[in-house]
Amino acid sequence: MNHFNITHHSSFKKILLFFLISNCFIIAQSSQLIRSKHGMVVSASELASKVGTKIMEEGGNAIDAAVATGFALAVTYPFAGNLGGGGYMVIHLSNGKNTAIDYREKAPLSAYKDMYLVNGEYVPSLSREGATSVAVPGSVAGLIYALNKYGTMPLAKVIQPAIDLAKDGWILDYRTADSFKSFLDEFKKYPSSVKIFSKNGKPYETGEIFKQEDLANTLEMIKKYGIDGFYKGKVANLLIKQIKSLGGYITQEDLEKYKVIEKPVVEGTYRGYKIISMPPSSSGGIALIELLNILENYNFSKDDWGSSIYIHRLVEAMKYTYADRTYLLGDEDFYKVPKKGLISKEYAKSIFEKIEARKNQAVPSSQISHGNPEKFIESNETTHYSVYDQFGNAVSVTTTINSAYGSKIVVDGAGFLLNNEMDDFSAKPGEYNQFGLLGTEGNSIQPEKRPLSSMTPTIVLKNDKPFIIIGSPGGSRIITTVLQVILNCIDFGMNIAEAISAPRIHHQWMPDEIYYERLSLSKDVKENLKKMGYKFQEAEQKFTILGLAEGIMIDQENGFIYGASDARGSGAAVGF
Repeated sequence: MNHFNITHHSSFKKILLFFLISNCFIIAQSSQLIRSKHGMVVSASELASKVGTKIMEEGGNAIDAAVATGFALAVTYPFAGNLGGGGYMVIHLSNGKNTAIDYREKAPLSAYKDMYLVNGEYVPSLSREGATSVAVPGSVAGLIYALNKYGTMPLAKVIQPAIDLAKDGWILDYRTADSFKSFLDEFKKYPSSVKIFSKNGKPYETGEIFKQEDLANTLEMIKKYGIDGFYKGKVANLLIKQIKSLGGYITQEDLEKYKVIEKPVVEGTYRGYKIISMPPSSSGGIALIELLNILENYNFSKDDWGSSIYIHRLVEAMKYTYADRTYLLGDEDFYKVPKKGLISKEYAKSIFEKIEARKNQAVPSSQISHGNPEKFIESNETTHYSVYDQFGNAVSVTTTINSAYGSKIVVDGAGFLLNNEMDDFSAKPGEYNQFGLLGTEGNSIQPEKRPLSSMTPTIVLKNDKPFIIIGSPGGSRIITTVLQVILNCIDFGMNIAEAISAPRIHHQWMPDEIYYERLSLSKDVKENLKKMGYKFQEAEQKFTILGLAEGIMIDQENGFIYGASDARGSGAAVGF
């Protein structure tokens, strides 16, 4: 298969392709496939991608670039880039080592199981809005941990571009200005937030310079004092003061007790490729590998893509996997996850056999529960960025403050947004969170516990060398987005731009309906699927898009790096 054919599949929507040459960078926008020889950063912000690539151009490695990009996103992509949230990082080093860094937010020490119940009933606003929704942030600790252990440059070097962007400002594009305008009423609930994201209550306009002096000062404190510049001292005092004034739970002890966890990646294989992804507290890696293991039992031809039988097989695999996610996954420090069984080929084969036994008919979700993987043990808003360097190191990072702009609360005097990550816990068994995911006991609230996530930062290895670096935002849709990009590349021979641009579908077991993007299902395919017993929920009615992938594909034989940012967003791939 030719994975680097730039011709788009005939069924895909046409994407405007254009190149920009700026400051020695090759810049790609709107899912354009570009090629570079030395390094690549693909993120939701062109400015942040340029920051990371510049670091590599000056001799830094992919980890240096990833940390620089992460801090820059906190400035240029406040929708989801953050200091006040958390995330996951999957790393492949050129010496062959694979590792995962968990800097997911944690529940405060004062958190308790029924904290969002009033008279026994779940009150969603308590876990989704305001200071009561805020979990202990991990982003700053995670980025600095990765830099100290695997980077080559000092913190002062990699954080300076973010400081400069915050202090000097940057030009607002129309999407960002429109986003600020759309959320203005919510920002107005908090004087500290409306002060940052408006001009005395009036909206910013496209083309205006957006400066963030308080955020620049916070970044300066981190530059000077490292982790202590955020979790202790002035910034910590401002954070705690803000939380306390609004009735939240975080204390100085919570901040000082926060710890990053480095752990082995979760590994699987698909048609000879090695898949490395994020272990719990994320469900992403295990669910992705379970899905791939089920689908590996089929042989897909190029003509299968988009057909009713192909969609049927994907959806049934998704339903069984999401049922397992709901009941069997949680933070491993608090809940025993049957990890080995869930990612075993034998367990996947048993699910495949259940799907095939129905003879191309949908199994109602009400008839699907979690499996028993122990028998088969073998010996919300978010952003993603992918990085590859000239030395062969690969980094896949997904980071979040949960909803768009998190809790909508800016820490007064510190300039950064706080997350609303507590909503990712199960506030009450049987209740849905904002992404429509059911909650169960494994993801119940406990002090210092990390809420279950769908984030799926992933690296695909070919002959033990990086081939695809991929991830996406999108809450419950992240896993299925990453799955479909990988299938598009490996099974259907698409290049990374084609694979990302292709329309997507999604099913998460409950509710029992297929979500689909415009152009993803033709009329006759929908009719065939209805006859099989499927129901539909068009994404445009509930979600604007299904995922926002940022990906890199490496041609190791010819020494080329290909990058593409999802046309559904406004990011950019930047190579040199």
